[in-house]
Amino acid sequence: MSAIDELRDTMVKLRAGCPWDREQTHESLTRCLIDEVSELLDTIDRRDLPHMREELGDVLIQVVFHALIAEEGGHFNFDDVAREINEKLIRRHPHVFGSGRLDTSDQVITQWEAIKAQEKKNGPASSTAFKQMPPRLPALTFAEAVAKRIEKDQLPADGVVDTGRVASLAAGLTAENAGRQLFELTAACRQRGLDPEMSLRLETERVMRDVESKIQSRV
Repeated sequence: MSAIDELRDTMVKLRAGCPWDREQTHESLTRCLIDEVSELLDTIDRRDLPHMREELGDVLIQVVFHALIAEEGGHFNFDDVAREINEKLIRRHPHVFGSGRLDTSDQVITQWEAIKAQEKKNGPASSTAFKQMPPRLPALTFAEAVAKRIEKDQLPADGVVDTGRVASLAAGLTAENAGRQLFELTAACRQRGLDPEMSLRLETERVMRDVESKIQSRV
């Protein structure tokens, strides 16, 4: 049995025999994934290769965990995940797996983006107002980016965001008291057993959906 098969077998046993592992969902593991990736980035920044191996394992178990939960729901399994990324790598590197030839990294990136754009064009329609949003890692950065897009592009947010309350909060706001309020709200969430990261992410996604709905209703 390969090491990855042993790991998958361990996860199956944990899901069957450990109360904590059995209770986890895709949503509850989101914060764990962010934390593990952050710890991996720290080892890379410090060039700490011995600990980097450990942190890579912590990130890998998150992938295995999510794939197992999906498999239990009849959606996909770990092999499907590995197969899909392998097919994507081959498809987007025709200069390696086909007859083409590229000589520079810039050429590779240009080709990758062109192939990616074509795949997206042939795929399902994506969001129009927020299609160029940055990756959703920290929820606070994600929320800030969505708020910036709404303001910059003057997207219809009436009734979606309480603009009056936002203006009231902004009046006299400083970096110091903004930090204090954010920290206090985070601490209050913890006292209530709420995940502030997930709460903000879900609210930001709601804002995006509702703004998109308002845009579509105008078409």
